[in-house]
Amino acid sequence: MKLAMKEIGKKIKEVRKRKSLSQEELAESAKISVRTVQRIENNESQPHGKTLHLICDVLEINAEDLLDYGKKEDKSYLVIFHLSVLAFLAIPLGNIILPVILWLNKKNEVIGLKSIGANLLNFQIVWSVIFFANIFVFTLLKIMHYGYSQYIFSVFIGLYLINIALPIVFAIKSNKGKTDNLYPNIIRLIK
Repeated sequence: MKLAMKEIGKKIKEVRKRKSLSQEELAESAKISVRTVQRIENNESQPHGKTLHLICDVLEINAEDLLDYGKKEDKSYLVIFHLSVLAFLAIPLGNIILPVILWLNKKNEVIGLKSIGANLLNFQIVWSVIFFANIFVFTLLKIMHYGYSQYIFSVFIGLYLINIALPIVFAIKSNKGKTDNLYPNIIRLIK
């Protein structure tokens, strides 16, 4: 129990600092006392029920992710998860299909996978829509013999390279222990 309390206080403090909030700002926004925030972060007490949810709402995190009940850290799975996006090189929409399978299979077992997976899948859905729209426009311009098709082709190549480079870079970062949401959050379709 002591270890879990220490982890919760540490995680709350890390997220608060990452969000550039002072203890006073967190307390005011969560409508709790500054002393309560201090006690939690110093591992003198553990937040329960309403207090935990008020803090999580202000920090924009899920209480379940904060508590990580029954979850384990698995860097290798996160690396494989990021690299699974590269399936689009062989399978149309493989950048969505394979990550969805991996995400649904272990999102409640691996620490951080639930939010990382949602972040990755949101990016891949948006990327796929833009990618296939680009192919459509390129084909249309080629058929109609407009001269702008080379620019559209350049965008096509750029999108292709981005979706090869990002998963590799993010897999390396995950292997080094970075478990933040790394992909740009353009549109949140999956939470």
